Amino acid sequence: MLHRMRLLIRWLLLASALLLVTHLYRGVTVTSFGEAMLAAFTIGAFNLLVRPLLVLLTLPVTVLTLGLFLFVINALMFWWAASLLDGFHVTGFGAALIGSLIYSLCSMVIDSAMRRLFSRRA
Repeated sequence: MLHRMRLLIRWLLLASALLLVTHLYRGVTVTSFGEAMLAAFTIGAFNLLVRPLLVLLTLPVTVLTLGLFLFVINALMFWWAASLLDGFHVTGFGAALIGSLIYSLCSMVIDSAMRRLFSRRA
């Protein structure tokens, strides 16, 4: 039960983070909170299912660029999610890169806060 609650809270917070990205950067737009929830779910699914394969396939490039190519992979996941959803738009690859960086920073803060919050309760 607690695991499901954590997952739901994290999903809601990541959707809110996506709305924050739209307010901080004009290259990313989300039409509603429902679309933000769908976009957060889609980005999460891509990061869970597709990203590991891309990281493995691009390992030589990632090593050559000292890991900086991982930013490109994150931007591609972000841009791909936007291309599939109607209420989530990214103006181009540069916007996807900046949007994914802001979203990743928000995600790190959310994960850190949730870890601290739920470790006290366990």
